[in-house]
Amino acid sequence: MEETTNINFKKTEAKFRNLIMGISIAIPLAVAVLLFMPAKLDSLGDWVFFLPHLNAVINSAASVALILALVFIKRGNITYHKATMTIAFVLGAIFLVSYVIYHASAPSTSFGGEGAIRTVYFFLLITHILFAAIALFPILFAYYYGVTDQRAKHKKLVKIAYPIWLYVSVTGVIVYLMIAPYYTH
Repeated sequence: MEETTNINFKKTEAKFRNLIMGISIAIPLAVAVLLFMPAKLDSLGDWVFFLPHLNAVINSAASVALILALVFIKRGNITYHKATMTIAFVLGAIFLVSYVIYHASAPSTSFGGEGAIRTVYFFLLITHILFAAIALFPILFAYYYGVTDQRAKHKKLVKIAYPIWLYVSVTGVIVYLMIAPYYTH
């Protein structure tokens, strides 16, 4: 009986591994296509120009949830840690949907700053984009291992996933604050 359960667990884990890898590849590719597609969707209306502001709020809330999750786990409060990580995970999913809608329908905004601030902005933006492109893979696996109570795997992967996720979340807000004055809508 134990052997059958172990085989079923391995099959289920393999399915989730394939799903996570597929999502981790598909989403950055889809975002890249949306950012560089020449024609944007016109049919969504002007309400989409509110989305960058909403995204900054979502990213701020996700950053707070991530920091609280770290505090909770350091204090040994696994229940609150799981809850705040789930909140961060759900906020990340909502952010991603909003981000895709915005970039599918709105032209990109150019940063208008000059001098040293321009260098700072592009450094933050480029590192934000690079880490965001690779973030899904470790984040999804870390979340999966946490949910399935595979603590050793979870702890090992979180050492990589958590700092990347927090960096992407925080720099997303900073990049927004730096470019917000240049939005035309």
